[in-house]
Amino acid sequence: PEWELVRKIRYEVFVEEQKVDENEEYDEFEETSHHFLALADGKAVGTARWRKTVKGYKLERFAVLKEFRGMKVGDEILRAVLEDVIPKAKTDSKPIYLHAQLQALPFYAKQGFEPYGPQFDEANIMHRAMRWVSKATD
Repeated sequence: PEWELVRKIRYEVFVEEQKVDENEEYDEFEETSHHFLALADGKAVGTARWRKTVKGYKLERFAVLKEFRGMKVGDEILRAVLEDVIPKAKTDSKPIYLHAQLQALPFYAKQGFEPYGPQFDEANIMHRAMRWVSKATD
């Protein structure tokens, strides 16, 4: 049931709102990723996942339902994901990184991420790679 809630949020945000191809949105990493679900008054309102890659720990698929944006749901999801990932990354000295949509760069920057490399197209949306450099909570 929780996977269906995650899938529903991602479908609404990425496929319907941002016009991401459904075949690109759901991938071969669903079963090996660590998924998070944000609830507000018992309603599923946001989601994210992380997975270990050859480059480190990749945070991805951050989505918050439109009517809950601006309410710090994204901050809380990111905080929970980082709390889970930071100890693992410190243990094996691997970086924490993500691919941010350009409009989300300020959000991730205030959370301790810095951009690197050129902009690139991912699912017909411009992105920039970012790595977590630290914050007071680390």
